[in-house]
Amino acid sequence: MEKNLYLEQERLTKLLFKFSVPCILSLLISSLYNIVDQIFIGNSELGYLGNAATGVVFPTLIIAQAFAWCIGDGTAAYLSLCQGKKDTKNSHSCVGTSITVTFILGMALVLIFLLLKNPLLNLLGASDNTIEMASIYFVIVIPFFPVYMLMNMLNSVIRADGSPAFSMISMISGAIINIILDPIFIFVCHFGIAGAAWATVIGQIASLAFSIGYCFRTKTFSLTLKSFIPNFKIFKNAILLGISTFITQLSIVLVTVTCNIMLKKYGQLSIYGPDIPISAISIETKVFTIIINIVVGIVLGAQPIIGYNYGAGNMKRVKNTLFLILSLGLGIGLISTLCIEVFPEAIIKMFGSTEDALYLEFSKKMFRIFLSLVTGTCLIKITSIFFQAVGRTIKATIVSLIRDIICFIPLVICLPLGLGIDGVLYAAPISDAVGIIIVIILLCLFLKELNHQKINLDLSEEEYLKLEK
Repeated sequence: MEKNLYLEQERLTKLLFKFSVPCILSLLISSLYNIVDQIFIGNSELGYLGNAATGVVFPTLIIAQAFAWCIGDGTAAYLSLCQGKKDTKNSHSCVGTSITVTFILGMALVLIFLLLKNPLLNLLGASDNTIEMASIYFVIVIPFFPVYMLMNMLNSVIRADGSPAFSMISMISGAIINIILDPIFIFVCHFGIAGAAWATVIGQIASLAFSIGYCFRTKTFSLTLKSFIPNFKIFKNAILLGISTFITQLSIVLVTVTCNIMLKKYGQLSIYGPDIPISAISIETKVFTIIINIVVGIVLGAQPIIGYNYGAGNMKRVKNTLFLILSLGLGIGLISTLCIEVFPEAIIKMFGSTEDALYLEFSKKMFRIFLSLVTGTCLIKITSIFFQAVGRTIKATIVSLIRDIICFIPLVICLPLGLGIDGVLYAAPISDAVGIIIVIILLCLFLKELNHQKINLDLSEEEYLKLEK
């Protein structure tokens, strides 16, 4: 009851700060593994070719993460439902089944990717100059997919079990180990790109060790050997709850792969060659990830505020929360755009030497064009998650797919036919512009709908359901 009053009456800015900061930190820490590798590799003798090599392998990590987050988010949601019903039997079985399935899926992905290594790397954008380094990084990182996937899956479960701080500590521990080992392996031991790969997997092992340790001191469920025997009837419910996460991650994979293919194809026909564009997009992706993770962290923190007040019929507070997170997203997007447009070279230099004039020229062009409407992307992500929070799954799906799948992929294939490699760059802002128009229309329709609903904190559940109809 006190929590309900807190969500209903506490100042929105205070609530949002309390809930969003841990989400933002967890997301940023999760993205540190790849970002740190890129920074140290780019500043080593490997240079931009090393970054291109890791950029080629990156989509395989997203695929593994898609499965892990789908299972983890679905299990976390199911665990929360079990907590509400005081159901400890199904909760431990769901978590145990998820651990077993995640491990098996991880091993299956290892087998598939290693068997398809060379054609897969070529498809993802590897060239004659980067195939050897990409292969070295690939064969070290891929066998540890079960570790990587279990780490990500358990992270969601630990948060749902009521221990977000421990979840964050687990991720931080691995990231710190990665940061310490990267310069030692790359600059002191001269292991090259293999050093970056080993630093990454050792950090992942450390994070997983913390998570496994937590499984012996859980709050709402207790694992036994029997828990790990798959119960697919329960697991199916968890998967259904996490499928939207999988679709979102899968769209990122499709966008990344398509972009890499087109950059390699049209890069070969330009003065830049195939490697410079792939390297540039790899560091652009990391910068983009930082911006989006901050925005997503804000709206994820707002989810319980939005969900509770929407369910309570307090539409004014729902609208105020929406306007607050949109304002924050707009501010972050505009500040990011200003930094990218004015200081692209400073950002690029963080990821390595810019002595190659063509590399610097293309990287600056990519940042300034590709991310010119990143503010629109921020607002699109916020709106999609907001619609999920109020149960508007169709609207959430439309918003999620409109930018990446419906607009970006066709544009990134068609525009280069007339504009060459520059067409790949312009596909992003055009997609953002179309996406934000759709978002504005859907938000206006939703707000108009809210205005027809009576705002009353004392509505009974039956009365509220009548209003919804």
